[in-house]
Amino acid sequence: MSIVRPYGDTTGDGMVQLSFTLPIPHDKRAEGAALQLAGKMGMEPAMLVHAKQMGDGFTFFVVYGKVAHLVDTEQVQVVERDFPLLSAKEVNAAIKKGLRRRLNVVGACIGTDAHTVGIDAILNLKGIAGEKGLEYYSELSVTNMGAQVSVPELVETARERNADAVLVSQVVTQRDAHLQNTRAMSAAFREALPAGRRPLLIVGGPRFDELMTGELGVDRIFGRGTTPREVASYLVHALLTAGSKS
Repeated sequence: MSIVRPYGDTTGDGMVQLSFTLPIPHDKRAEGAALQLAGKMGMEPAMLVHAKQMGDGFTFFVVYGKVAHLVDTEQVQVVERDFPLLSAKEVNAAIKKGLRRRLNVVGACIGTDAHTVGIDAILNLKGIAGEKGLEYYSELSVTNMGAQVSVPELVETARERNADAVLVSQVVTQRDAHLQNTRAMSAAFREALPAGRRPLLIVGGPRFDELMTGELGVDRIFGRGTTPREVASYLVHALLTAGSKS
């Protein structure tokens, strides 16, 4: 069955819950404005289930209502994992056999982004959700530059370390800062290094669209829920299976 509709209380009833904030103080008029917005978005009828003042002149709302829209799952575009998920032992063995040296990885949060949770979860030994980070892999040499790294600093460090891959985490997304930073980074690497010497450029964060790799000039985008094992397996696939880097 490819055509589906939202499920709320009963199968196929089309009920959805939506939260948003309006820049107005909480009163009856504000609640009416929230319901008007919900109606314009296709929720009919819409019910206000929660409203709370959020500081001076802002109100947070939760509305619940029925929508008529359907979803055709056959028309959904996603990036499927096109490489096998390897164990740490398999990753190390593949690197040792294919490169005959350690694989060099440089990671950072660029621009003004100070949120290192994402990059640390992938790189640091402790990892995330029971999975060890890339520092755990004996055949990976990892340089974690931390937060608020400028693009020129990242390029220079990648050049000094002879990086095979550069991993960038972007959590700050106001005004599409993550997209602007990523475009600036990929342009800087293209300008600084010839095609044969450029590292893999990999970005990750909760607001990235995994279909935008070509538009952003990177090799891979990882979204929320990505694990260190997935990244390590992709590195083996991209550098040793799909194509080798001397």
